[in-house]
Amino acid sequence: MYILFEEHQYESCKVERILKDIYVLQDVNKAVSVQFVGYFYNPHLHDCVFILPKVLLTEQETLVGVTLGSGDPVTPEMVLTPQGQETLSKEYRKFIYEFSIWIYRALNVFYKANPKSKVILYKHLPQTGKGRKHQSKTYLDIVLSLINFNQENRDFVLFTIKNLHRGNNKINWTRTISQSQAFVQDKDIVYLKPVNKKRIVNYEEELFIIFYSILNYLNGEYGFHTPIDIQYELITGNNFKQYLRGMGKTRLMQIKYKYFSDKALQLWDLCYAFFENSYRIAINTNAQEYLLSKNFNIIFEAMIDELIGTHHSNIPHGLADQDDGKKVDHIYTDLALTSVDTQTNREVYYIGDSKYYKSGHRLTSESIYKQYTYAHNVIQWNINLFLSDDTSFDELDMLKRKEDRNRFNKIRLQDATITEGYDVIPNFFISAFVNDDLKYKLQEDIRKHTDKNGKHCTKISYQFPDRLFDRDTLFLSQYDVNFLHILFLYARNKSNEKSQWKESVRKMFRDEIRSVIQNEFTIYAMRARLGVDGALYLQQHFYDLNGKVFQPYGEERTMYFAYARSTKNWEKTQAQYEELSQYFIIEKCNMGQDPKDVLKKSIDQELQKPLSVSSQWLTLHYLERYKDKGILFGYYKNDSHLQWILGNNDKGSLVYNVRLLVKGEAPRDGANTSYYYEKKDIQFVVLYTDDVEETGKFRVFHVKDTASKITDKRMRDTWYPFDVNGSYFFFRFDEEITLGKLKIRELLANLRRNYFEEFGTYVNGVPMVTTAEDVLKYRDGF
Repeated sequence: MYILFEEHQYESCKVERILKDIYVLQDVNKAVSVQFVGYFYNPHLHDCVFILPKVLLTEQETLVGVTLGSGDPVTPEMVLTPQGQETLSKEYRKFIYEFSIWIYRALNVFYKANPKSKVILYKHLPQTGKGRKHQSKTYLDIVLSLINFNQENRDFVLFTIKNLHRGNNKINWTRTISQSQAFVQDKDIVYLKPVNKKRIVNYEEELFIIFYSILNYLNGEYGFHTPIDIQYELITGNNFKQYLRGMGKTRLMQIKYKYFSDKALQLWDLCYAFFENSYRIAINTNAQEYLLSKNFNIIFEAMIDELIGTHHSNIPHGLADQDDGKKVDHIYTDLALTSVDTQTNREVYYIGDSKYYKSGHRLTSESIYKQYTYAHNVIQWNINLFLSDDTSFDELDMLKRKEDRNRFNKIRLQDATITEGYDVIPNFFISAFVNDDLKYKLQEDIRKHTDKNGKHCTKISYQFPDRLFDRDTLFLSQYDVNFLHILFLYARNKSNEKSQWKESVRKMFRDEIRSVIQNEFTIYAMRARLGVDGALYLQQHFYDLNGKVFQPYGEERTMYFAYARSTKNWEKTQAQYEELSQYFIIEKCNMGQDPKDVLKKSIDQELQKPLSVSSQWLTLHYLERYKDKGILFGYYKNDSHLQWILGNNDKGSLVYNVRLLVKGEAPRDGANTSYYYEKKDIQFVVLYTDDVEETGKFRVFHVKDTASKITDKRMRDTWYPFDVNGSYFFFRFDEEITLGKLKIRELLANLRRNYFEEFGTYVNGVPMVTTAEDVLKYRDGF
């Protein structure tokens, strides 16, 4: 077997004969490099030529993991010919033989998945026969010949086995009469132990057992799918390992001269060649037989995408195949970095690029820049997906966007409602390495790429260094993957093995980028304190908090926010942090932690605080300015109800609910239509409770906006502390205010009388509406 390495510069005179039937060009220095990976048979040499991937070479153009006895590195020229390969260790020669199988399997899997691809050059591989013989030391030749024999000679095997067992159950009367004791019963002679016709030793069956044991081993070890149609007890496990160590050759030599048919002799040759690679086998071959990849980087990309990414057919147009002509190698959706691991309701895109380099190759600035462009295109595509008023698309594109929006509505990278921040988009490069021990399975089959000093490095691109949740803040990591292991997984093509590895690698990506971010930023979970409208505060301080605050935890947790402080500008953000602490409960919360658990203790303490607020800190509104505006007087049942009103709800907002009269629903006490409330133009809500007659205490809130027809299901989702059985009308407040001192007892008594006169009944706690002009009559100074 001759060995070449992809893209290595060979002297033309050394490889001219080897590459005679492969079209290559030499440069001005009379050097030749081969741009293929794979296998072909050279009839002029009467031997096979393997072109191995460049990943088996170091940057210094020496072989990975092999040295001479003197400790000097081995160059590709040293192992070019079979004679040169004798200088290699037995272990490395074994590695090369087996590696050829894995390359064949990988190319074959890719070819079957992409039969129209122009990457693969394919022609019939060597077939066994009675033509010219050549010395074949190639494990691949032998394995493929064994598989081919099984495909073409099933009838021969089944016919032979049928003849071997014909008559086995017939009685040999001569031996039965001479050897067994007979009994006479009613004139009949009975033999209790008849002797059957059966051969003691069956060498043809033993050959079949060895043959199918080899096929069973190849199926399990290399992922072939060769059918085994017989029911023999095969040689497996440690017993077969003994055959591989020499017992196979020994046993085959012992039964060699027991066969006479051509097919049986041919099968014996193949089995013996499997256990003794240097044994001569007959192979009909010609120059047109090969399996080559002319762009192995595409095969490498397909391997990585199969084991890490999502197939591009399941990715909407514009993400993987971008509108500016760029094509992303790998993209998939996975749990967002800021989301809780146990909840998958928020996902982001993970964007990757394969780099088929030699071991130890460094990234280029061009590749890094292109990766940032990929990420920006993905972000813009996601924003466009939710722009319902964009008229730049034709009707067909609008329908396509609507379909994509329905399929990918879990992924919304921008918080367009409150913070206008962007979720973190992980980016990564994947390159390959081959370990010096040439193992297919390592403790770390994928690892962070290291710089010249051995340090893990992640590149960060930003416009503002202290803004984590900004569309221009991007993190780019590089990973090295054990080429032999991904070749092993891809070539075996077993879905359970691939899915397990994919799950573990994706988790590693997620955990690694989280740790990088937490090294650059301190992440907090925060929630508005009772009586504070968190969304309103963030809107009022938008410029100061833009890119630093994000709402990442899903719709049912919109009261929680993530806040990021740069570790490099700690003193600068300390004042901002202290101000936020006055309006929000803030606790450190690593990415992936549940904010509800992190903030639980602080929230419980907040709920235990007195719910009253000194009027001296409240904004005073003069009723004279609102004479024709409506004021609603609402009742709350207890402190739990008040806490829900003051923000202990799923939105973290200041809200108050009243019963809504809806067609089709049973009428309830105090219910009115949404038109009734809208007509009243309510600007303020005055809240009171049962002890108002004794204490005279009440609270006033300014109405920010309203929401109609909140269903009973949605009401329960807001953590409402009581049973619900109908629809509601909501008032949202922006702040608690004061209208000055009011004679609340007299005012409520008058409202109850008016309510009774208007509706003919009164039930304690029903909402009552009046005008600011009427309330002015009960104002008692300031």
